[in-house]
Amino acid sequence: MGAVWRSDKTPQDGRNTRAPSPASSRTSGKGRRKTARRLALLVGVSLLAGGGYLGWQELESSRWQSQWLSRYAADLDYTVKPGPSPRIQFPEDGPFDRRLGYVDLPNFIERLVQRNFRIEEQARFSRALLDYTSRGFFPPYPEESQAGLTINDCRGLPLYTNSYPRQYYERFEDIPPLVVMSLLFIEDRGLLDASRPNANPAVDWPRFTKAAISQLEKRLGLGGQAAGGSTLATQVEKYRHSPEGRTGDPQEKIRQMVSASVRTYREGPQTLATRQRIVRDYLNSVPLSAAPGHGEVHGIADGLRLWFGADFREVNRLLDPRSPEAVDQQARGQALRQVLSLLIAQRRPSYYLGAGREEMAALTDSHIRLLANGGIIDTALRDAALSQRVVAQNPNRDAAIQPVEATKGITVARMRLAGLLGLPLYDLDRLDLTASTSLQGDLQSQISEYLVRLADPAFAESVGLFGDRMLSPEKTGDVRYSFTLFERGEEGFRVRVQTDNTNQPFDINEGSKLELGSTAKLRVLTTYLEVIAELHQRYSELSASELRKIDARANLSRWAIDYLATNSDRSLERMLDAALERRYSASPAERFFTGAGMHRFGNFRREDDGRIPTVRESLRESINLPFVRLMRDLVSYSTYETINSAELLRDDKDPRRQEYLTRFADREGSVFLQRFWKKYRNKSADERIETFLQGMRPTPVRLAAVHRYLMPDAERAVFDRFLKQHLPDADLSDKKLDELYTRYGPGAYSLPDQAYIARTHPLDLWLLGYVIANPQATLSDVVTNSRAERQEVYGWLFRSRHKSARDSRIRIMLEVEAFTDIHRRWQRLGYPFDNLVPSLATALGSSGDRPAALAELMGIILNDGVRLPSVRIDNLHFAQGTPYETRLGFVAGNGQRVMPVEVARALQNALANVVEGGTARRLQGTFVTDDGTPLRVGGKTGTGDNRIQSVGAGGRLISSLALNRTATFVFYLRPRHFGTLTAYVPGRAADSFRFTSALPVQTLKGMAPILQPYLQGANSLCQPEHLPALTSGMLSAEH
Repeated sequence: MGAVWRSDKTPQDGRNTRAPSPASSRTSGKGRRKTARRLALLVGVSLLAGGGYLGWQELESSRWQSQWLSRYAADLDYTVKPGPSPRIQFPEDGPFDRRLGYVDLPNFIERLVQRNFRIEEQARFSRALLDYTSRGFFPPYPEESQAGLTINDCRGLPLYTNSYPRQYYERFEDIPPLVVMSLLFIEDRGLLDASRPNANPAVDWPRFTKAAISQLEKRLGLGGQAAGGSTLATQVEKYRHSPEGRTGDPQEKIRQMVSASVRTYREGPQTLATRQRIVRDYLNSVPLSAAPGHGEVHGIADGLRLWFGADFREVNRLLDPRSPEAVDQQARGQALRQVLSLLIAQRRPSYYLGAGREEMAALTDSHIRLLANGGIIDTALRDAALSQRVVAQNPNRDAAIQPVEATKGITVARMRLAGLLGLPLYDLDRLDLTASTSLQGDLQSQISEYLVRLADPAFAESVGLFGDRMLSPEKTGDVRYSFTLFERGEEGFRVRVQTDNTNQPFDINEGSKLELGSTAKLRVLTTYLEVIAELHQRYSELSASELRKIDARANLSRWAIDYLATNSDRSLERMLDAALERRYSASPAERFFTGAGMHRFGNFRREDDGRIPTVRESLRESINLPFVRLMRDLVSYSTYETINSAELLRDDKDPRRQEYLTRFADREGSVFLQRFWKKYRNKSADERIETFLQGMRPTPVRLAAVHRYLMPDAERAVFDRFLKQHLPDADLSDKKLDELYTRYGPGAYSLPDQAYIARTHPLDLWLLGYVIANPQATLSDVVTNSRAERQEVYGWLFRSRHKSARDSRIRIMLEVEAFTDIHRRWQRLGYPFDNLVPSLATALGSSGDRPAALAELMGIILNDGVRLPSVRIDNLHFAQGTPYETRLGFVAGNGQRVMPVEVARALQNALANVVEGGTARRLQGTFVTDDGTPLRVGGKTGTGDNRIQSVGAGGRLISSLALNRTATFVFYLRPRHFGTLTAYVPGRAADSFRFTSALPVQTLKGMAPILQPYLQGANSLCQPEHLPALTSGMLSAEH
């Protein structure tokens, strides 16, 4: 049989096959695993290669992150809605956030809410933005390079703008290309690569990796140079938002990178425009140390001005090839060198712009060569730049300070705003804030110009300021004028004009305490009519028989009771009118015990001395003596009716007399201590002793008494030298010195006796001893620690057998108490100071006043007795166009009834008489409405001649030193306006002036053509024509 050949060695069936051996099975398994590993390795390598390629592509193009981050950033938005925001988070730190006020906004809002402001609009974060910022990242929004305080007038037109920085690059296109190329050559050469439209400028991965490795080496203690991973984008974030403008740790660097990346893609995947803005923002915000008179220096513009004295615009012109003008190559080289120096200095600004200026110059040379080698500049510019020697200068403080141009009204508004926010003016001006004031810009400007022109004799003559008790041509330039005009509104008394002709920080209206003369009579008259209203309320319901049973001690109470008992018409209006018709003598013959002594008063016009005018006539013609006597009646009323202490003068055994005498001793002693303190302050112990001895005639006994009291522990030798030094011609034996040393030693005499022996005031002696033992003591310490000595010195009062001596001291204290009660009444109506001089001379202005406070009183009178706040700032708009945007408005609070309406209207009529036929009659008919109807005008004049006079025996005048002279007119112009006009001459120059209140009245008359259009109807431009009627809903009673 033939055999069949099979190439397949596998049997056709399994009958004759044999089982494989174990060795062959193991060999087969290993091969398969080996193959699998090779396949896995191949796949892994392929994946890594693909991932690396994709990663490299992503690093080059940023395509995926641009898509993802732009979609994410689109949700990080906010909206501004009415009312307080439930979702907002303010930054905690960062130089720009702090400078612009964003960090302190919660504190500002809290302060403003406490001062009658409320949030009207505020930004609401989206939930995504709230989550993002809660993780510590900086919110993405378009940040302006320039911000600062803007103050608008009542029409919304700017009155004051202080933008910071004043010079900057507004657009990327404004930056000279050479500046851009120089910056990018130093920092990031590929930043503006147009072939990478989606590039992320926040991360430079090679640089970041190198920085991470260097940080790791630093933590492991390995050597090596630290590397930075910053880009321009992260540096902008750092300069503006990181704490103190620094990268404190790796976490802060991550925060900068993430925030910069999200900010980059906020407007979409395309980033070239954003990268250009990064260059602009960097150049506008790079920190360049600090300069005296300026503060922190940010940006190339301020850096050039402050460190090199260079003009920003000129430097840009020199470096811009697009400039049409011919450019000097040396000047261009200097400009390039200045810019490069600042770009280099940002690495260590305090060092390079201080002690390291030569080192900075060497680095600048190096960079100029590198720019030339890199083809950025040509060799000619390189050589020109290298030939220049530019060294940073020390900024001059005066040159660094940029003056603020502002009128008095704006200055006061800024001060008010600074007070509201608790900031100095420097910080206020740098806030991202727009504030609205009640000032009328046009009217403010016209009045300011008018007051300035009054210094011109020709203009002053045309206004009518020359004449008797007015001015002469050679003196017009020495008078300062201050004018304030208010308008009654729903929310308060709105300041429409506040200005003067000095344009100095000192504000006569609000920052002064001046003797304003007869304007005080308005306050006296107001208190008088209020007292009559109180008596009407107390007694008007009683019958005539009940009234006759009342034993009234005060003159005003007796008059009120008699009037109500004899008149059938008991209305308050009729009673006030009758009170104004009461008569007081104008005779100057009487001497008045007031202010702890006897005083005489006189009238301005001698022809008034024999009159007995009514109160109404006395106000109209400003007669002095009737108001002195009226004030005496008010003091009596407070003593008998309010304080009820007059019984002390009857009973010498009344235990309360002891209390009053103790208070007198305490008060009188404090007054003497203050006088003595003035001559010892800021002197050494020896100088104080010499000052003390100058006031006495030295004798051995007197000097011994002084020395043994002042230095009780001094040894005998020191005592001997003291007496021999001050009595060189005296015959002082050892026996005599020993006798003096022993007789007047400690404890031998009481303080009053020791002072009597020395012929000096006991408190003067005690004070000298106290300040020698306590050289750092203050006046407050002196008063606090002299309580026992003050009582000891006045101990004779308690032991005296003379009741009259005690009565006179108690009478002084009763007068002090009465003026305390009168002061409380005045303060309720806006009197600005903490006390009144306890003297009847207060009726003539001796306690001082403030024009703005008088204007407030006039506003209360015009507003029928309702006090409203004075409004200068009514709207505050913080951080407009940012996620922190907040707008607050002034809240119209309820008015406070501080005066019966009948009293207010009686005062309005009385003040109108002053204009219609009194001291302000030259104003009569000056102000009229559009149809020719006269506006009702009322007011009160006052002249203050503030001087120090020395009077000798018998009332002989020894010397008189002028301190200032004032003339004031406080007025109302119905139906809504009121204000003050003050003429003021400071210092000794006032001695040569004799003007009276006729001067401000005539000045206001000359102002009428300017004021007229703003006093009526819609022409005021800021105030609705119709005011709401005063209702009980607008008022809150004072408790």
